[in-house]
Amino acid sequence: MDRKHIIWHTFKPIILLLLAIFTNFTTATHASAKLAPMILLSDYEKEMKIGEEDYLYAYSSDGRIPKFSSSDRKIATVDIYGKITAKKPGKCTITVKAFTTEVYCSLKVLKTQITLDKTYISIENNETVKLSTEISDSSIPTFKSNKKSVAIVDDDGNITACKPGSAVITVKAGSASANCTIKVKQPIIKLDRLYKSLYRCQSFKLNATVSSGTIPVWKSNKKSVAIVDENGKVTAVKHGTALITASADGVSKTCQVVVEPPVIKLDNNSITLKPGDTSKLDITISSGNAPVWTSNKDTVATVDQLGNIYALAAGTCTITAAEDGTKAKCTVHVTTD
Repeated sequence: MDRKHIIWHTFKPIILLLLAIFTNFTTATHASAKLAPMILLSDYEKEMKIGEEDYLYAYSSDGRIPKFSSSDRKIATVDIYGKITAKKPGKCTITVKAFTTEVYCSLKVLKTQITLDKTYISIENNETVKLSTEISDSSIPTFKSNKKSVAIVDDDGNITACKPGSAVITVKAGSASANCTIKVKQPIIKLDRLYKSLYRCQSFKLNATVSSGTIPVWKSNKKSVAIVDENGKVTAVKHGTALITASADGVSKTCQVVVEPPVIKLDNNSITLKPGDTSKLDITISSGNAPVWTSNKDTVATVDQLGNIYALAAGTCTITAAEDGTKAKCTVHVTTD
């Protein structure tokens, strides 16, 4: 029970006594006349919030039970016991009537007030933040995003970022509304390296850190030089330069990958054999890859893929070891002398 009701009930006996004295006095003075009663109200002006319920107490000098009515039931209703229920913002009059006497209570139903703990929020993609509200009355707030592609919000005010951009979260309660601007920032991408040198067929893992936690999309601008899979594993295809890019939400970071041509060294640049002889060329390749061996004259000498040369008939030919565009040559002379 609030303070005014405590005061009312404290002084109620005195008030009733005064009403009784007044009633007896008027009855004795005008014994033959039927007088209109006097009505006393607990409030003559009242403010309430939407959804709030409160009593308007009324006492009649002749002991009649007064009747209550509202001038606008859309704003507030009142029952036979004087219980007022506030419905929507506005003003109306509560009329209390006993016999021919009417007294009035001016009622004002206050507009809903919404207070947000934040009116601007900056977050990154996939991040969730709580928008807390304080509602002045019992109205239930609703939340809505004007750009669900940027940010979404649930019934409890939990906002989740979907992609970089701006969105407005609108909170409504009763006839009131309040807005919070959401800024979804672009992420920061960091690579563990910005340059890498390697040879054909070699691979390495390129690691990316995205501040928003978004999984990056990988791409090579020259797949003929180097390729990259969905996990950032880069594999060299042939010598040249390629740019490997990690992208997330419109932001990208690039690593330069240089596929070096190998250095090939043979232990001999020229050998002399007789028909039927066999010789092996020893080779050193910086890439560690196996070369492709060829002879330009198979009628003079042939070579297998291990570098073994087989002399067949008199003449001269060239044995070539090739790897990723780099070649090393050995001249083979086959003589019968």
